[in-house]
Amino acid sequence: MWKTKQEVSLMGILAATLLLNAAAACMWPLTTVYMHNELHQTLALAGMALLGMSLCMILGNWLGGWLFDHWSPFKSGLVGTFCSLVPMVTLIFFNGWPIFGILLLFIGLGDGIVMTVVNSFAANVRSISSRRVFNYLYIGMNLGVVIGTLMVGYLMDHGVVLVFMVASVFYVILLGILLVDFNVNLTTAKRKRQQGPAQPAHLKLIWLIAAMVFCLYMGYSLWESVISVHMVNLGISFEKYSLLWTLNGLMIVFGQPLANRIGAYFKMSTQIFWGTLIFILSFLLLVFDKTYIMFAATMVILTLGEMTGFPGIPAWIDSLAGNNDKGKFQGIYNMAISFGRAVGPLYGGVLIEYGSYQLLFWSVTLLMLLSLGAVILHNWRIRNRRIKQS
Repeated sequence: MWKTKQEVSLMGILAATLLLNAAAACMWPLTTVYMHNELHQTLALAGMALLGMSLCMILGNWLGGWLFDHWSPFKSGLVGTFCSLVPMVTLIFFNGWPIFGILLLFIGLGDGIVMTVVNSFAANVRSISSRRVFNYLYIGMNLGVVIGTLMVGYLMDHGVVLVFMVASVFYVILLGILLVDFNVNLTTAKRKRQQGPAQPAHLKLIWLIAAMVFCLYMGYSLWESVISVHMVNLGISFEKYSLLWTLNGLMIVFGQPLANRIGAYFKMSTQIFWGTLIFILSFLLLVFDKTYIMFAATMVILTLGEMTGFPGIPAWIDSLAGNNDKGKFQGIYNMAISFGRAVGPLYGGVLIEYGSYQLLFWSVTLLMLLSLGAVILHNWRIRNRRIKQS
């Protein structure tokens, strides 16, 4: 038996996040190409498979939060990992249709559970500030995406089975890290400043933040879907579009530590507001982008806003939640991300079909600004109320 510790190590959280996102990044770009080119299914059916995987991930986000709060946090992580590992190993031997689509659902469910459980463990680290923990978690997430995306492009040349084997290895190593580093006793790590559930005013702010996160990732998902088509229509190659994501990932991996040091001089909510605003305003530039240089500049601005504002959001939610519902609200945060990513491509497709790319970019910018404004306003009201009571 492993000796029960008091909290998960920072390296354990970083490694678990990296491996989970590397495995997931192997599957997302693969699904459409594999289903259409090798399984000879329609693009519409491939889209439905990805939507089903996203919905199962949302269910997993909620289930992971519930299990973390009401069952065993450690066992919840193991269950989620097995839920992804078993179907991934099965795909090595059985990868035709419809078994491929069915197994994707279980992989999405397991990934959603583990994602929330790891976030919730991160929220219970007390020897290091939550702000710093979630900054490193964000680095691990993006580094995992970069590794997974780069690997799948190379591995696909040697057959899809090799992709499933490598993704399975990622999950096996993740399982080992959970067994070694995540068997902790969280009951001794309670915060003294706030017992029980979240306060009503904080609860409303958490839901407003979740709505903002949904809008942000709905907009972000346009970069992963319709913007690639938009750039190709402008005569820009798909290879050049892919390089923008490499730029995004490298900027976050190497620039995040510097952003963390600068951000330490500002209040967490202030850093989130300004970073999010920069991210949102980058979408206005898309209205006018016509050349590759312009799209690259927009991606740089977007990434600067992202790495300044996004990492602190789960830490902020953690500071607002009570001891009894940390897993629940980390689950809601991850659900907002997954739901935004699921809705975004559909929203973009509808507005392009019945409007234009310019209308899409204006509308999503407005939605994100309104959601950010609502968060800022409610946070200002809470702060003023606290000042009057003191």
